Amino acid sequence: MTVLRGAAKPARPSASLKPAQVAARIREMIIQDELPPGAPIRERVLAERLAVSRTPLREALKILSAEGLVELQPRRGAVVTAPGGDEVRELLQLLGVIEAYAGELACASATDEEIREVRALHYEMLAAYTRGDRLGYFHRNQDIHRAIVATTRNRTVIEHHRTLNARVYRVRYICNLRTERWESAIREHEKILAALERRDAQAIAAVLKEHVVRAWDVMQRMFAGEAVPPPDVG
Repeated sequence: MTVLRGAAKPARPSASLKPAQVAARIREMIIQDELPPGAPIRERVLAERLAVSRTPLREALKILSAEGLVELQPRRGAVVTAPGGDEVRELLQLLGVIEAYAGELACASATDEEIREVRALHYEMLAAYTRGDRLGYFHRNQDIHRAIVATTRNRTVIEHHRTLNARVYRVRYICNLRTERWESAIREHEKILAALERRDAQAIAAVLKEHVVRAWDVMQRMFAGEAVPPPDVG
């Protein structure tokens, strides 16, 4: 199996990258299928690709294992996690519940400045959409959700959201990549922002609870050959 696609020439190991930075680079490789689900992670090859030594690489793999993106198997090394469809949907449903609760809290706790920053991130996401930059769009989309959660100042909610979101990070990117849901997702974000600006806890919770799972359901219906209903424009 070819684990790394488009591998570059190996470079000298860098002592400057911390395990968290190495984990972030591997995470990006996973969401873009350079390390596909179920693929074994060859430490030597990956260390050369990232120009890091084995020590920070192994620490990075522990971080990704804690996030559920990588499985560390005794005597077999690390493997990219390949969750089944039912498990993914359950994770997304739970993530939607957490984000809905965070949205409710944010309506009470977010400052006006923080809400303006969320709006600014939305404009950056629109710019990526206009350029057709799916990866940039995805990152700004994620920034918006994390920013809303951060305004809760609830450490338990923030930590559980971070951990759970990491487990479905690749799935959320693939949903953006393989569906034409950009416009409907943007409309949903407009509703989220409008509710946050009104500090309407009930309205923001209703949108967020379904928002994160909708793209997955659309993609699953597409793969099953079912007709996908037009997006809600109300």
